Amino acid sequence: MTDFVNDPRPMFVRALDQIQQLIDAVEPDDLDLPTPCPVYDVRALQGHLLSVVGRINLALTGGNALDIPSVTTTTDVMGTWKERRARLDLTLSDDSVLHQTCKLPWGTLPGAAAIAAYTGELTTHSWDLAKATGRLDWLDDDLATYLLPLVQQFIPAEPRGGHVPFGPVVPVSDDAPPYDQLAAWQGRQP
Repeated sequence: MTDFVNDPRPMFVRALDQIQQLIDAVEPDDLDLPTPCPVYDVRALQGHLLSVVGRINLALTGGNALDIPSVTTTTDVMGTWKERRARLDLTLSDDSVLHQTCKLPWGTLPGAAAIAAYTGELTTHSWDLAKATGRLDWLDDDLATYLLPLVQQFIPAEPRGGHVPFGPVVPVSDDAPPYDQLAAWQGRQP
């Protein structure tokens, strides 16, 4: 059995696969739809996800993730995604990435922690994209179940705003579906 705490790569790859499937399904009519992430419509969220994949790869190879803008603009989202994903997959194949010191927008972390953090970002934005495009049934509940305790541990319930870029925790029942709980913890309305 894989130790997801010490080696979060398998769950990270699942999150990458999930978001890739959702990006691939976006239709031109979907691009201007709002998402639950208030700063992005579907088009901008896709551009942000392209940046996320570029940023984590840059961080895992010793670069500064902030060298890549928050949103990548391109007319070929899938082509750019596949190119960046191929580079990231190659980077992830080297076990030393787990110990690489990574400069991230919110601090400096070892590679394993950076990968886990970006798994959370990709999984949450998968929910955003799936909710906006009506594809919630495509989501991998195991990812949300895995991430919920990590997100609750590392994203404080208070304070919110400023350097903690999330709205207030939205109350949901303890038996709410995993993605509803994950989204609610991050200030989104499930």
